[in-house]
Amino acid sequence: MALLEIENLVVEFATASGPFRAVDGISLSVNEGEVLAIVGESGSGKSVSMLAVMGLLPWTAKVTADRMAFRGRDLMKLSSPDRRKIIGKDIAMIFQEPIASLNPCFTVGFQIEEVLREHLGLDGKARRRRAIELLKAVGIPDPEERLGAFPHQMSGGQCQRVMIAIAIACNPKLLIADEPTTALDVTIQKQILDLLMRLQTEHGMGMIMITHNMGVVAETADRVVVQYRGRKMEEADVLSLFEAPKHAYTKALLSALPENAVGDRLPTMPDFATLEASQDLGTLR
Repeated sequence: MALLEIENLVVEFATASGPFRAVDGISLSVNEGEVLAIVGESGSGKSVSMLAVMGLLPWTAKVTADRMAFRGRDLMKLSSPDRRKIIGKDIAMIFQEPIASLNPCFTVGFQIEEVLREHLGLDGKARRRRAIELLKAVGIPDPEERLGAFPHQMSGGQCQRVMIAIAIACNPKLLIADEPTTALDVTIQKQILDLLMRLQTEHGMGMIMITHNMGVVAETADRVVVQYRGRKMEEADVLSLFEAPKHAYTKALLSALPENAVGDRLPTMPDFATLEASQDLGTLR
């Protein structure tokens, strides 16, 4: 069963020189228990697409879609209160830059318990027990003591684990992970990815992994959507994408991987005009 279905999603931002289209007709879906990776270079509209699903874009954004349905319910047609009951509970998101995403004025325990109070209505003792369970689940040592810590008192990897704890607090059906290993060293990146995949398997969550790291895609994804300049270039299962990419942009992305270097220089990504001349960029929506 499809958890999330998006058809012809368009996101425009009002600017002094007129509307800027950041997402241009994206369509995708993710099923229960499936990991969908959305890849592309910075500025391709990956995060904006998912922030539109979460309803977290600023007022300057105009969001339209033929359909944006979660478990059959069209999110675009729900009232704000009804949509808030789903967002954060059934659909959760791990944001980029965990230290910036956590509120520096509140302890990590307060921020975890806030989600539990809002969506599950747990009392104080139950919230504390659940918060400790969550910190244990994501590998935070001495969870009882860490509940009283502020974000600046924790490392980047620990803050990322706290963000994951907040995201999985209500056992969501769909987890969106937006560059979950950004700014972490290689060892911590591996630990975070292993943690996410373990949680995804244990809870049977659908997951959308937003990344520009093709190595992460190869390790985690079932299917892949490739985005460029707000458009979908290609969609395929992960094995087919790596073995036989069809779109010129996908081929360019894969050729830029370090293991594909020829000599001592990596190939550079072709510019938009070159790609447009080699293949129609608007064929897949």
